[in-house]
Amino acid sequence: MGALDYLSNFCTVTTTKSKHKAMQTVEIKVKMDCDGCERRVRNAVTSMKGVKSVEVNREESHVVVSGYVDANKVLKRVRSTGKVRAKFWPYVEQHLVSYPYATGAYSRRAPSGYVRNVDQAFPSSHDPQEKIADFFNDENVNACSIM
Repeated sequence: MGALDYLSNFCTVTTTKSKHKAMQTVEIKVKMDCDGCERRVRNAVTSMKGVKSVEVNREESHVVVSGYVDANKVLKRVRSTGKVRAKFWPYVEQHLVSYPYATGAYSRRAPSGYVRNVDQAFPSSHDPQEKIADFFNDENVNACSIM
């Protein structure tokens, strides 16, 4: 049996299927001063394989890329245009955050309607005792108001 197993290893055909990348949206913060900068960034990202749409907002320094792409490769491509200070978008919309004025969440550099994405800005309590204490809190608008 040893010889048959040895020979069967040469006869088997192994096929490797390439895994498709998942559809995702990549948001990048890029400082763009002029139409030329915007055009260079847009053309660099649009030419990538798997990109479905590119949105560039020069006023907010915001680039949104949707498609079957790797986020790190998109960032690397944007940086190759000369925008070495480009980074992933660090902000979230203000209405999605429970505590937009938490320590570290507010930023003067953030565009209007956005706050910095920090863990403190989101409610993190799954502790039942904290939920009970919050039920009688004066700052909770839905709190019990028995006097």
